[in-house]
Amino acid sequence: MKIAFVFPGQGSQYVGMGKEIYKNFIVARELFKEASDELGYNIERLCFEGPAEELNKTYKTQPSILTVSIAINRVLISNGIRPSVVAGHSLGEYSALVSARALSFRDAIKITEMRGRFMQEAVPEGRGIMAAIIGLERNIVDEICSSVQSGYTAPANYNSPNQIVIAGEKDAVEEAMKLAREKGAKRAMVLAVSVPSHCTLMAEASQRLAEFLKKIDFRNPEMPIVNNTDAMFLYDTKSIKNSLVRQLNSPLLWEDSIRVIFDSGVDTFVEVGPGKILSGLIKRIEPSAKVFNVEDLKTFDNTLSSIK
Repeated sequence: MKIAFVFPGQGSQYVGMGKEIYKNFIVARELFKEASDELGYNIERLCFEGPAEELNKTYKTQPSILTVSIAINRVLISNGIRPSVVAGHSLGEYSALVSARALSFRDAIKITEMRGRFMQEAVPEGRGIMAAIIGLERNIVDEICSSVQSGYTAPANYNSPNQIVIAGEKDAVEEAMKLAREKGAKRAMVLAVSVPSHCTLMAEASQRLAEFLKKIDFRNPEMPIVNNTDAMFLYDTKSIKNSLVRQLNSPLLWEDSIRVIFDSGVDTFVEVGPGKILSGLIKRIEPSAKVFNVEDLKTFDNTLSSIK
């Protein structure tokens, strides 16, 4: 059986995430301690007790999701479930790189905290928003974004067939939502995020991230990783660094990434980390794929028994 591990991004966080895994597995407790030492605050308390408004601060959300995801990754591997390929949605790409041993966990913690700060500082709060458009094909959403008159907006996440997230300036995104409804979209809704990711409004954050990544040592991955920006298999450090920089101000090709993995002969996907957003997307992209998620003891036991 060929298995893909896929790692969630920002928006999957919730107070209490990772608590059962932490309580029941020493490898998870060791990892949380490592993260707390690196960050200088108690990350298990933040993840397990919140408060939500603190956990939802971008520069804290990102290392928190990374920590929970890699703790679960280590539990799965210690129990004999190993991936043949990895991928991650936005922030989740850093978890995928740690899983593939292309990046150390401690370095990933540093990067994700700074990435969150760069993103938050790039656009003044309230200027930019993101919205999900449900029920329209991507070419129609592309045309809508191009036709907006009130400012800048663009596709940010091609998540699954007929689910596309757009990002940009507030007035422009709202105009695009109105146009989408007129074109027959089933839903057009603003997302509860504070940063308009994966569009040109993140150009400054992308440049700052590029400078920061110059200080970080990457290694060639020990297994294939499919990136967000191009939906391609990456095998070397240069292409990985370049991809991470472009990822911040380019649309995510998640639907394409899952198809590339599935077409390579991988038919089993395990979402490793909080929530099951990616599991739902994958079922819509490739209905014949076997899809599991692991975020607590129940889902861990179910995945272990089903795969083994």
